[in-house]
Amino acid sequence: MENNNNSTLESQLRSQTSITYESPYPIYATAISPTTTNTNTNHHRIAVGSFIEDYTNRVDILSFDTETLTLKNPQPSSCLSFEHPYPPTKLMYNPSTTRKSTHDLLASSGDYLRLWEVRDHSVEPIAVLNNSKTSEFCAPLTSFDWNEIEPKRIGTCSIDTTCTIWDIEKAVVETQLIAHDKEVYDIAWGEARVFASVSADGSVRIFDLRDKEHSTIIYESPHPDTPLLRLAWNKQDLRYMATILMDSNKVVILDIRSPTMPVAELERHRASVNAIAWAPQSYRHICSAGDDAQALIWELPAVAGPNGIDPMSMYSAGSEINQLQWSPAQPDWIAIAFTNKLQLLKVTGCGMESKDAKPWCKFHGWLESLTLKSLR
Repeated sequence: MENNNNSTLESQLRSQTSITYESPYPIYATAISPTTTNTNTNHHRIAVGSFIEDYTNRVDILSFDTETLTLKNPQPSSCLSFEHPYPPTKLMYNPSTTRKSTHDLLASSGDYLRLWEVRDHSVEPIAVLNNSKTSEFCAPLTSFDWNEIEPKRIGTCSIDTTCTIWDIEKAVVETQLIAHDKEVYDIAWGEARVFASVSADGSVRIFDLRDKEHSTIIYESPHPDTPLLRLAWNKQDLRYMATILMDSNKVVILDIRSPTMPVAELERHRASVNAIAWAPQSYRHICSAGDDAQALIWELPAVAGPNGIDPMSMYSAGSEINQLQWSPAQPDWIAIAFTNKLQLLKVTGCGMESKDAKPWCKFHGWLESLTLKSLR
């Protein structure tokens, strides 16, 4: 992939297939609503959280119009922007598309797990969930995941080595587990009662709420105590996960049927990888982004060759990419965050293909469906 020989092509493509929002402050956490707004079926809400080293931070609710391809920021008088204590470590909308409410439910993590109701003209706090029974303070939450099969359930992870499963309808803890030996950095649901987590102890562990006394270690860092920072479970084929190591340019692909040994390692980033996301409608494709300011789409082969796997397409941003979202609500668009910018990158037919590079070329032809596999 000769990126230098295709800079003109890439710059032309970028102007046609990317939409940029500039925030007045650095941004990190992002989330895309799975449903359209009540007032316009072409509008999807996108939440962006500030990353300011201070107590007072903000979350802005943007409006993405899929017809005009515009991304609008709240006006100064808009109420779709609210203060958030500390930078949110993650934002996520209720993944259910069949809920009865006409409003979006948004969750955020930081000092606590917080729930917000996003209405047409306002955002209202719904709940602040704190599991600490001995103090008004709690250990910071590093991440969380919302259960798509049972949306009443949210799992959080914390620097205190625990994972906590909340029943948000009752605002009570369903269970809390000491999941790892060190800080837990990410959590991902597989099935209704099965989740996995990664930690500073360098392990990926799977937990089943029907058997809380045991967990299964399916991968450990090749170098002792090298932290694993992010975890993505392939929702189109639950046999596969992806994780990233601290200060590493690798994306590690795991098959839970073959513990301990990765089935593939994607090593074409030139600097540390910060974010990963599986394609929402294809079990063979994954996107990664990192400190080399590149977002890469990979197609996983049935068998990796001796020289490794090359990305099938790429995008160069203006700075280190900190965040990446590939939402089932908008499978044609990938959202990336870097510095104070949110960019939406279109991944459908670009109409421009080159022998040496395929920047964000047509993806629809490869979308495949596969019945979700059970862990058991």
